[in-house]
Amino acid sequence: MTKSTSNSEDRVEVLVVGAGPAGLTLAIDLARRGVRCHVVEETEERGVNPRCNTTSARSMEIFRRLGLADDIRRAGLPEDHPTSIQYRTTLSGEEIYRIDLPSSRDVLQGVGKETWPTPEPQHRISQLYLEPILEEHARRLPEVTLERGTRLVEFEQYDDHVEAVVESAGERRTLRCAYVVGCDGAHSTVRRGLGIRYEGVDAIQNFVSTFFRSPEFGRLAAQDRAWTYWTYGRQIASLIAIDGDSLWLNHVAFAPDHDTESEDPEELLRDAVGKPVEHEVLGVVRWTGRRLVAQRYRAGRVFLAGDAAHIWIPVGGFGMNAGIQDAATLGWMLAAVHHGWASPDVLDTYELERKPVGEQFAGAVGSAANRAFAQFSPDIHAPGPKGEQARAEFADRLAVSEPHRYSPDGFSFGYHYAGSPLVVGGEDQAAITMGEFMERAQPGFRLPHVWLDDDQSVLDVLGPGFTLLRTNPSVSVTSWNSAAEDLGIPLAVVDLPGRWPDRYPTELLLVRPDQHVAWMGGLDARPDELLQTVTGRVAAHQR
Repeated sequence: MTKSTSNSEDRVEVLVVGAGPAGLTLAIDLARRGVRCHVVEETEERGVNPRCNTTSARSMEIFRRLGLADDIRRAGLPEDHPTSIQYRTTLSGEEIYRIDLPSSRDVLQGVGKETWPTPEPQHRISQLYLEPILEEHARRLPEVTLERGTRLVEFEQYDDHVEAVVESAGERRTLRCAYVVGCDGAHSTVRRGLGIRYEGVDAIQNFVSTFFRSPEFGRLAAQDRAWTYWTYGRQIASLIAIDGDSLWLNHVAFAPDHDTESEDPEELLRDAVGKPVEHEVLGVVRWTGRRLVAQRYRAGRVFLAGDAAHIWIPVGGFGMNAGIQDAATLGWMLAAVHHGWASPDVLDTYELERKPVGEQFAGAVGSAANRAFAQFSPDIHAPGPKGEQARAEFADRLAVSEPHRYSPDGFSFGYHYAGSPLVVGGEDQAAITMGEFMERAQPGFRLPHVWLDDDQSVLDVLGPGFTLLRTNPSVSVTSWNSAAEDLGIPLAVVDLPGRWPDRYPTELLLVRPDQHVAWMGGLDARPDELLQTVTGRVAAHQR
C-alpha cells in the first residue's frame, strides 16, 4: 500500500470495523473511558432477518455498567410476555416438556431478586431491537463517530500506528489509527487482512431460517404463550417470538451434509405448526452452524472481537454474548494504555484471556448443539399409551439437557482469567461449564453479586478504574492510595459490610475495570508491586 499523508481529521485513536453488538459495545465502552473511536460499517442499513435473540445475564451486567440495561430490557417482547420454552410434537400438537421463565416485567419489578446471582438476569430480545438501541446510544456520545456505508479496503501496520484505507460512496481516504479492532463478522476483512484462519469444525448443522409475519400464528401461540417452541415433526425446529405478536422466526435444522436449497420454507413452517397458517414470509436464510475459533486474536496493533474471532452454532446466543465480553475486556485495556496508566504489554493479555474462553465456549456449545439436535423417537407422535410413554421418556431426557442451555449461568458468571499474567494468585484449572459457577470471589473470576443496603448491587459501586473492596474497615489502605497515586492508576476504595465471609473471604479484594477480581488478600499485600502487575508493568511474582 502506498503511504499517504493524513491530515488531522483523518487521525483516529481506535478504528472499530463493524457496527454489530460487539463493535458498538466496544465503541460505547471506549467513549465512556474517554477514548475517541471511529466506527465504520459497510452496510447502509441493518439486516431484516433476526439473528441472536438472547442477551445473557453477563451482557446485561455490562450494559448496566454502560447505562443501557433498562432501555434494552424494555425493548423486544412485551413486558408481560413469558420467556418460557416449550417442547411440543408440533405447535398445535402435544406438549412434551416446558421450562417456565419470567417476563421482563417480573425482572424490572424485582420479583424474587433476593435469589438472583446477578442484578441483571438474561433478557430475550431480538438483535433487530438490540442493535438500534446500541447504535442510538453510540451516536449520542461525542467521542464516537459512526459511518454507515463505509467499508475497510485494506490496512498496513507501522511501529506506532496503522494506516487504514476506507471507501465511502466510491471515494477512498486513509485513516491514521493508533489501533484497529475487527468486529466485522464471520467474513471479516480485518481477519483476512491479517492472514489469520479459523480452526475447528466447519459444519455442525445446516439450517433454513424463515422470518415471517402471521397474526393467525400469533393467535394460536397466545393460547399458551412462550418465547420459543421446539417442535419435532419431520425435522427439529424452533419457533421464536420476535415481537410477542405476529413476528416469528422458524429455525429448522438438518444434517451438515444436507442440501437445504431444495427445502421449501412454506412446508417447513406447516410441518412445525402441524397445520397450515396464513403468513407472509419476510426473509429466508440458509446457513451452516459451525464451531470455529481464530488462530490469533491480535497481530500488532490490530485485534479481533466477536464473530471475527469466533463463530459457533447459535443454540443460545452465545456467540453474540461472547463478543460483548470480548469488547468489555479489550475496552478497558485499550483505554488504560491510551491514558498511560498501563503498559502497552497489557494488550498482549487480551488474546491470553479471551481465546481460551472462546475455545471452551465453542466446545460446550458444540456439545449442547449435538444434544439439542439428537434423534428422537417418532413414537412421540403416536396416539394412546405408546405416545404418552415416548413423550415421557423424551421429557426425562430434555430435563437433563435443556435447563442449563436456557439459563447458562456458568457461561455468564463462571468464565475466568485465572491464568492471566494480570491476575495474581489465580489457578488456571477451573473448566468453564454451561451451568456451574461458584458464588465465591476467586482471582480471575467476575466479582460475585450481592445486594447492598441501599438496593444497589456490589457491581454498581465499583469505580471505572480499579476498585479496592475492603471487608474489614480496620485494615489501612493508605499504602494502596499512595501507590496508586504514584503510579497514576485510578483506584477507588469501597467499604463492604463484613456479613458475606463466604462470598468475599478476604479483607481486601482488588477488582479490575471489567469487574473481574485481580487479587485477594490482606495486610501482607505489597500494593506497589500488585498494581504494577495487574496493569502489565511487571510480571506476576505471587502466582
